[in-house]
Amino acid sequence: MRVHWINHPVILRGKSVELVPLEKEHFEKLYKAAADKKLWELIPTDCSNRETFETAYNFSLAEREKGNQYPFVIFHKQTKEVIGSTRFFEIYPLDKKLEIGWTWIITKYWGTEINLECKLLLLSFCFEILKTNRVQIKTKDNNFRSRKAIEKIGGVFEGVLRKDRVQSDGTARNAVYYSILDSEWESAKQKIINQINDKAV
Repeated sequence: MRVHWINHPVILRGKSVELVPLEKEHFEKLYKAAADKKLWELIPTDCSNRETFETAYNFSLAEREKGNQYPFVIFHKQTKEVIGSTRFFEIYPLDKKLEIGWTWIITKYWGTEINLECKLLLLSFCFEILKTNRVQIKTKDNNFRSRKAIEKIGGVFEGVLRKDRVQSDGTARNAVYYSILDSEWESAKQKIINQINDKAV
């Protein structure tokens, strides 16, 4: 039987955002945020399509019940709006590892401290509460904006898995893999905090 490593519910509270466990009641507001095609240009599953969105997020809730995923909505505290989503998945409690992904934020907040704050909350929970050995992050090989962001928070490049996933349009994508280890967390944490502080100036 699958071990549930993450005890539901988990709410991660930051200065600008709260990461709140995804529920069906969030779907309408989340889809409204997801409907912008620009968000999905370099992401394999195009959730601007309503049917694709419903399938993907219903699946994430089913997988949470099995202990395989833990999806969040990103709630902006000042505007009280749902502005995106992220999740834990590829969860392996016995090996003390998981992946952070399915992360997207509406374009209004691109280049702000929001993504950094989300990563700080997620990674702090992983390394300081779950005591993970390893957190994995991957992206499309030509998503250079995402790759740069991962590297800036301390993600260590591990390699490329060729034709790793079939995308919504039927083509195959190459995935670039990064990780942060428990021994690297303190350094990575300080990098993230410094970047958040720089954006606040």
